[in-house]
Amino acid sequence: MPRLAQTFLARFDQAPEGVWSAPGRVNLIGEHTDYNGGLALPIALPHRTRCAASVRDDDLLQIHSLQEDSFVEVRIYDVAAGHPAGWTAYVAGVLWALRKAGYAVRGLNVVVDGQVPLGAGLSSSAALECSVAAAASDLFGLGLLDSAEGRSVLAAACQRAENDIAGAPTGGMDQAAAMHATEKHALRLDCRDGATTQVPFDLSAHDLALLVTDTRASHALADGQYGARRDSCEKAADILGVEFLRDIDPAALDEALVQLPDDVLRRRTRHVVTEIARVDEVVDALRDGDLAEVGRLFLASHASLRDDYEVSCTELDLVVDTAVGEGALGARMTGGGFGGSAIALVAVADVERVSAAIAAAFAAAQLTAPKSFSVTAAGPAARD
Repeated sequence: MPRLAQTFLARFDQAPEGVWSAPGRVNLIGEHTDYNGGLALPIALPHRTRCAASVRDDDLLQIHSLQEDSFVEVRIYDVAAGHPAGWTAYVAGVLWALRKAGYAVRGLNVVVDGQVPLGAGLSSSAALECSVAAAASDLFGLGLLDSAEGRSVLAAACQRAENDIAGAPTGGMDQAAAMHATEKHALRLDCRDGATTQVPFDLSAHDLALLVTDTRASHALADGQYGARRDSCEKAADILGVEFLRDIDPAALDEALVQLPDDVLRRRTRHVVTEIARVDEVVDALRDGDLAEVGRLFLASHASLRDDYEVSCTELDLVVDTAVGEGALGARMTGGGFGGSAIALVAVADVERVSAAIAAAFAAAQLTAPKSFSVTAAGPAARD
């Protein structure tokens, strides 16, 4: 019996009714665009969070994790902003959000096994939420995993859990990726209307790999920096008289920037508008098989995130500079920033060499040793 099921049996004196899993994600491009009604291009990771679960006859949610030495109990009707605290907010918040959306959910016994690196900007929180949401859909007969529309409902509930209960003001890209991504494809996500398009993404056909480097630098989205960026974008949109910065035509960007009262708002706006445009440029380059252009756009994105949006850091810049210096076609930070991970397009034959060079650069800079690994585009939340 797998360890997850064994732990569930030991904790609850019964076998789980099933195991569900959901992936982390890497965003290829389109950073800090989701809450601006823009575009993003994530892939699902092979790394997944698994959730063993069984239905209860009451309103009680009992939660245990293989990674955390803790056991939390909370009644669904007691779930509120900040309660429960910590990682269990992402679990309890999903059931709370589904109930708020009108679905008849009850309590669950839950044991989770998170294999998405924590704090790495690879959306471990959305993987946790979406594994629980998938379990709830099946266990309560909601049928939401059976259609794209239903999966969008689950993704929305997971986003609400993260925003309202866990207190992280993220957009919906992470949850959409976990629910809609497919193998060997990137997901073009329109964050204004939720529309998704599958874009072929099979680097092996070009003898390339996507190298992810977890910098091991601290990464937290609920510490105010992320929220400050979002507030700046909302302020700029209000001044410019648009609902979202997505509504600014890139051709009219300079005209829009002169209407903003300070340089911070101008730089934030410039990043968002140009980053949204870069998403479709990457989509076109992927469809044309022009991976050199993809690499160039990665570098343009990183420069914009570093200089205009100011969400990079020493560790992320070091990964990008080292990877490119070792022959990568391009590299960029990925995720919310302030730490977390970076990605690089490298030749398959060079993965180990580039990884070693990054590790050596970190050692020379007396930084915490990073962890690098290559990934392929994986599938969405599902029952195992």
